[in-house]
Amino acid sequence: MAKIAVMVGSVYGAAIYVAEQAQPLLSGLGHEVRLYEEPKLDEVQAFNADIWLVISSTTGQGDIPDNLLPFYLDVQNRFPLLTGKQFAVIALGDSSYDTFCGAGEQLRDLLLEIQGAELSPMLRIDAGETLEPETIALPWLKQQFSALS
Repeated sequence: MAKIAVMVGSVYGAAIYVAEQAQPLLSGLGHEVRLYEEPKLDEVQAFNADIWLVISSTTGQGDIPDNLLPFYLDVQNRFPLLTGKQFAVIALGDSSYDTFCGAGEQLRDLLLEIQGAELSPMLRIDAGETLEPETIALPWLKQQFSALS
């Protein structure tokens, strides 16, 4: 069993919906899951998760959503080393934009910079191909996190 902190960045609610569906799936696999819709670095660190899971949409020109941006900036400024702690990123975007999944790319890069170990390559979900990102995200999560049970 792993302790999983799920940080969510959402503009219109799709990423939050995916995270809300992911929570019971991951719990059902035997993991302890805590969902953070307005994540604060101190709270996430206090949970002492084994794995950080970030689920984020992209806004503007590849920007991180407002509810996740303070967390991102705090991690960037305080630089808490993950030192091999695992992470995974699910990025929601629209491939018709040049900045497709730009928020996810920034988050992934930051987690690698603070020495996190990528559990699996980032999952990119294209809104141009599916209106229900959970239909792609949930099977991916089950595949990635079943091996940890």
